[in-house]
Amino acid sequence: MEAAAPIAPHLTPVLGRYFQRDWSHGQGHRLYDTAGRAYLDFANGIAVTALGHVHPRVTAAIHAQVDKLIGPINAVGFTEPITRLADEIAATFADTLDSVMFLNSGSEAIDGALKLARRVTGRPGIVAFRGGFHGRTWGAMSVTSSAINYRTGYEPLLPGVHLSTFPAAYRDFGGDDDAAVAGAMADLRTLTSTDIPASSVACVLIEPVQGEGGFTPAPPAFLRELRAFCDEYGILLIADEVQSGYGRTGRMWAFEHAGIVPDVVVLAKAIANGLPLSAIVSSRELQERWGRGAHGSTYGGNPVACAAGSAVLATIREDSLVENAVARGAELRSGLERIAAEDDRIGNVRGPGMMIGVEFVKDRATREPDGTLPDRLSAACADAGLLVLTCGSKHEVVRWIPPLDVTAAEISEAVEIFGETLAGIPRDEA
Repeated sequence: MEAAAPIAPHLTPVLGRYFQRDWSHGQGHRLYDTAGRAYLDFANGIAVTALGHVHPRVTAAIHAQVDKLIGPINAVGFTEPITRLADEIAATFADTLDSVMFLNSGSEAIDGALKLARRVTGRPGIVAFRGGFHGRTWGAMSVTSSAINYRTGYEPLLPGVHLSTFPAAYRDFGGDDDAAVAGAMADLRTLTSTDIPASSVACVLIEPVQGEGGFTPAPPAFLRELRAFCDEYGILLIADEVQSGYGRTGRMWAFEHAGIVPDVVVLAKAIANGLPLSAIVSSRELQERWGRGAHGSTYGGNPVACAAGSAVLATIREDSLVENAVARGAELRSGLERIAAEDDRIGNVRGPGMMIGVEFVKDRATREPDGTLPDRLSAACADAGLLVLTCGSKHEVVRWIPPLDVTAAEISEAVEIFGETLAGIPRDEA
């Protein structure tokens, strides 16, 4: 049989796509294909359109700004939308995190944060965690290990990067958070006594909840111990909140669950509900030490994207969407746990707020990951009108990232589709 012609023959085949569908438009929490069929969108461009599609407040802000100023102006001065958003973002953090640098993407912001750490500390070493995903640019790729394909063929990568054990309790420590904390901290201390002295480490970079690596939260106790370790040795702690931030976990920032304050925080994805924007947030003192002209961006902090970003924050605040993430997340997790109780192909349901991972296993006793069923299930759910994505090094996890303003009815609808679709996949087909 002759292979079907690609939908877009002149677009690169390099970009991975979860679905081979041609999309027409989005409205609210539904994405529509060119045949007019609606899909409940719990993928959201991988946690980007956190307020859904064509959100009225965000769209109005974009339209108003387009009529005033579109192009970049940061090299020649200031403009109100950019200055305002910096103030509003800083207001969501502790007082020590009061300086915001805007860039365009999460990867770009990670690269900038690594540059900041090296230049300010004068140290070469960077510590990240196995299973982490931080982006595709050279520096971000060098600290990424969630899938080997992201690194294959690109060596040598950025020198001075060292990977330590992430406290993945279910996968590596028998489900015991205490053992995960102890084991991961022991590995970090071994690393800094055998591979690189702590006095040569500029920064430790961590996702409070690993995203692409499997939607795995770091136990709060680990983040507290990591903060203390960094303080002990004068190391900068960088929190990658690209996917976990903006209320996703039931707190504005995922690190807040541990009661800590990082030295640097990296933001992106939901920041402008679909427009390209990211940010590095730290103390002003750190960025002054970094130095004027030490980093820059032509397009970072586009005024239209920043106007959208202000509308996003206003909506999260005024519509109590962090609280909604707690309530709807509890409903979602309860529904998924009911399904897991009836289907032993699900080994683990985990994650705070509305950043929930459902890990599939071949056997609950051995916890051997099933890297086949989730992709089949995701495709079947799409056929049934629900968009969910997979993650994990073997694609063993179905990740749940509903819009922050999702309703209880939409949670119920999604759980029903998911449960019925899973039940309809025979074990010999999985």
